[in-house]
Amino acid sequence: HVQLVESGGGSAQPGGSLRLSCVAAGDTYLVNGVGWFRQGPGKEREGVAVIYTGTYDPGRTSYADSVKGRFTISQDAAKNTVFLQMDSLTLEDTAQYYCAAGWLRYYSDEGAVFKERSAFNYWGQGTQVTVSS
Repeated sequence: HVQLVESGGGSAQPGGSLRLSCVAAGDTYLVNGVGWFRQGPGKEREGVAVIYTGTYDPGRTSYADSVKGRFTISQDAAKNTVFLQMDSLTLEDTAQYYCAAGWLRYYSDEGAVFKERSAFNYWGQGTQVTVSS
């Protein structure tokens, strides 16, 4: 089993920045990728970013079109931690953000990994991000 704990959520103004952290513990060898998902008020949960953490192509990333150029996912492998740096925040980024992990396949289509929702076996409890002026 893998436990995921998110932190770093909070409030920011439009144009501001926040950084989320996700620490993994337990049987981390069971996963080769970690992603961030979010669910805004009245919206469905959507994928935001993924980073592959396994031995094959480590550091490979995928982003949703809505956050490309603004969000950056990265990892500190030694600390089993994945970060989501969020810059140029907009009101539409307001959501509960979830860290998720699993054994993911590799896709040529960058957005395809987010559709493989069933592969994300482990989820954190979520952290709230609120962007308001």
